Amino acid sequence: MGEGDRQRLDKWLWFARMARTRVLAQALVENGYVRVDGRKTDQAAKQVGPGNVLTLALAQKVVVLEILGCAERRGSYPEAQKLYRLIGPDAPECE
Repeated sequence: MGEGDRQRLDKWLWFARMARTRVLAQALVENGYVRVDGRKTDQAAKQVGPGNVLTLALAQKVVVLEILGCAERRGSYPEAQKLYRLIGPDAPECE
């Protein structure tokens, strides 16, 4: 996981386990359920990296997170959690 890395938005969503498959990650983006730094995007190939803030409109809730890093592969759930920090109403009160 490199600090200055950037990668495709759909790939990042899949690696961070925000979607079960890469195809579903692409669909999330292309159907307008993802905002990058407050701007709606429909480009699955958009480059994202550390510092970007994503807003995801998922089935049951809205998730706001800050990207902390990128991954080389899709790992376990604990590994995926290291790629982001939750912010907003669902964020933990203390860290």
